[in-house]
Amino acid sequence: MLIRLEHIEKTYGTPEHPVPVLHDVNLTMREGDYFAIMGPSGSGKSTLMNLLGYLDTPTSGRYLFEDTDNAKATDTQMAKIRNEKIGFVFQSFHLLQRRRAWENVALPLLYGNVSKKDRRARAEEALKAVGLEDRMDFYPNQLSGGQCQRVAIARAICTNPKLLLADEPTGALDSKSGQQIMDIFDELHDRGMSIIMITHEHAVAERAKRMLHIYDGVLSGGQAE
Repeated sequence: MLIRLEHIEKTYGTPEHPVPVLHDVNLTMREGDYFAIMGPSGSGKSTLMNLLGYLDTPTSGRYLFEDTDNAKATDTQMAKIRNEKIGFVFQSFHLLQRRRAWENVALPLLYGNVSKKDRRARAEEALKAVGLEDRMDFYPNQLSGGQCQRVAIARAICTNPKLLLADEPTGALDSKSGQQIMDIFDELHDRGMSIIMITHEHAVAERAKRMLHIYDGVLSGGQAE
């Protein structure tokens, strides 16, 4: 089992004025699964994504990633998991404008103390995987929105992560570019990548192998079949 969430609760605010966001969330995911999570604005999608990506911790409940208990992991262990085992793709790309495509892709490797030679080689391999081998030295302002998102995907997969988390990956793209991005996700899944994608677009969610729904912090469909 890659992921197991057991009775996860997440509450913000203060004890006097609590703001509950997630309620008794349970989820199991095996390696190679491809999930889409759908829900309206304010449903708790982003909070759940942050928890899955080790960017936040639950108020109660248990989160196991490859049998590592989130609650027992040190900050250093959590940072290592984020850097080496989880790839992130965001709606707004989050590329550094003064870095070339391959340099943006190589950033997680830089934080992982990989040599410059190996960073370049692995970045080139990742960019080739998303069809941008001819854009290695382009800056983000020289690329289209779809190409920027492909650079972001290359950055997410350059560490060969166990899990790819995608938050509205087609939300800022036109329909043609969005289709191309979803084709890349299909290819990554076919190669064995585990993917969890948040989206509000039903047609996009249908590309996943399993669709989950979250509403008012309650997740449905999260248990293994």
